[in-house]
Amino acid sequence: MGRFRDALSASGLQGIAEVKRRSPSAGELRAGADPAALAASYERVGAAAISILIDARFDGSWDDLRAARSAARLPLLAKGFFSTDEDLRIAREAGADAALLILRDLGDETARRLLVVASDLGLDTLVEAHNPEELARATRLDAPVIGINARDLATFAIDRLAQLALVASAPHDRIIVAESGIESRAQGAAAELAGADAILVGSALMRATDPAQKLAELLSRPLVKVCGLTRAEDVAAAAEAGADLAGFVLAEGSPRRAQGVLSVPETMLTVSVEVGEPSGAEADLVQLYPREAGKVRGRDAVLLREGREVAKVLDLPWQESDPAHLERARAAKGRVMLAGGLGSDNVRAAIDAVRPWAVDASSALESVPGVKDHELVRAYVEAAR
Repeated sequence: MGRFRDALSASGLQGIAEVKRRSPSAGELRAGADPAALAASYERVGAAAISILIDARFDGSWDDLRAARSAARLPLLAKGFFSTDEDLRIAREAGADAALLILRDLGDETARRLLVVASDLGLDTLVEAHNPEELARATRLDAPVIGINARDLATFAIDRLAQLALVASAPHDRIIVAESGIESRAQGAAAELAGADAILVGSALMRATDPAQKLAELLSRPLVKVCGLTRAEDVAAAAEAGADLAGFVLAEGSPRRAQGVLSVPETMLTVSVEVGEPSGAEADLVQLYPREAGKVRGRDAVLLREGREVAKVLDLPWQESDPAHLERARAAKGRVMLAGGLGSDNVRAAIDAVRPWAVDASSALESVPGVKDHELVRAYVEAAR
């Protein structure tokens, strides 16, 4: 396993941070960008690897790769339209640890040969697919690292839903990278929950005032959920405060029951909170509790994406306390969403104690059941960050 592949195999969602000055689809992004300075800053904030555009159409060059290599120890991905053995030799000599192979532009025979050449040179590869046919080809080629690009390189259109479907269908024994179109923590989390091991982010970083800080923001955890939303104005307040997940309680008997799942901005994912069996409500995720006699819900829940468990929700018993709640949550394995009695006054201490993947608050953010106090929402999100 090479350095690039090894870096993306670490636990949690990994980030590949890109350096590009312009793109054919977006035009100028960051004229005069210094690849050495950017590479060093990406390394400081925890990038797993760095992608360097070397193609002239992106105002890139091999010297950009060399400059990044001089400034950072992280694995470097040479990104261009490579089709020859010589392309890969130059990439390796310039300091790359991996090279991009775009299946749209390569037949199977050429792609197979380049995979062998790369291996002989000590280069990892990122084999890029955009549609089911290309994903099937990448799988047959036994590509260890597969990139799923949300951008159609012919039209430059972005289709995140199609990308997520491909990520979810990709073989689980490969490293899967979601490429393009990721601009928020929620969009990165959507890729993560679909099965991506890493996200590759370029334009969103290049447009940011501080590219490294933007990368840190996209990868930061815990995600923050505001639950018990029933009104559009409360959804807007949660979004403005920076929440990542919007929860809508559909369980009968809850004082916070919503009429349905409301629309949210692209910076958020929707979560339908249900008991017993999923209702089929249109939401990104389902937070499903068991039934418990005499109570609105059982204690803990599972978070489902298209029927598959992607996280555990560790909660308090309905309208009860448990002094061992945080200790119990800290001992849990895998992705944990921590819920139960959280608000601005205690969420930071809970995060420090448990280190959860996400936090979830509801009643502590209300003026009356089902109606959010916007100041409390803002204070909670700020404390969780």
